[in-house]
Amino acid sequence: MLKQRVITAIILVTLFLLAVFYLPAQAWTLLVAAVICQGAMEWARLSKMTGRTALLYCIATLLLLLATLWLDTAIPNLVWYFSSLVFWVFVVPAWMRGNWRIQNKALMSLVGWLVLLPTGLAMIELRELGVWFLLGAMATVWIADIAAYFSGKKFGKHKLAASISPGKTWEGVLGALIVVSIYVLLVGFAIDAFKNILLLLGIIAASWCWVGLAVFGDLFESAIKRQAGVKDSGALLPGHGGLLDRIDALTSTLPIVALLLILQKLL
Repeated sequence: MLKQRVITAIILVTLFLLAVFYLPAQAWTLLVAAVICQGAMEWARLSKMTGRTALLYCIATLLLLLATLWLDTAIPNLVWYFSSLVFWVFVVPAWMRGNWRIQNKALMSLVGWLVLLPTGLAMIELRELGVWFLLGAMATVWIADIAAYFSGKKFGKHKLAASISPGKTWEGVLGALIVVSIYVLLVGFAIDAFKNILLLLGIIAASWCWVGLAVFGDLFESAIKRQAGVKDSGALLPGHGGLLDRIDALTSTLPIVALLLILQKLL
């Protein structure tokens, strides 16, 4: 299983890098739209939507994404990003703490849009702001995920959220925090970004918050899958499950960094 996961991951990363560096803007937008459509299909499955209802949900998701892009102003994006921030920082912790089980398909549809649409918009906007903004944000999440996986496998004893995802441990989270801190330090020193100790400490603290958000994204999707009674969101990616299984931590992080960068530009 690990070998299959590694092979799939290498292929995905290679294709992603080729796309992010070489696709023209319109082609990148179409690729992101396809990713969001696939995510909507998997979310419909997790929400127990079938047949025409699932198809209509995918179409509505695509139309919402395209409508927001067509408006071509910062305000709609900011609304989605702020909604995402509120959802991940306030709603999701309460959801997991209260072990909510929402069966209402209309409400689950709205939740799916809050998860998927800000992520798609952020993937497009961060690439427009600069490829390295997108890659840096995603690389931090990937590094945290890999570090958490292997740290948890090697040292994991204390369950992080046994009722939601039995395989995740506090030792895995600690490993992610340590490795991400090292990564941030190496990158920071390489580009001479640390002018003083306060800036250094602030960036490390921000990276820890980043890991926390990534964990929320991972746990939330696990909670939704548990509610749906499935192990994976789909079977698209050999050894990895569905697309949502690979982008869960990105859904809780990319919209936040896009929000911060836009606010920085506006202010």
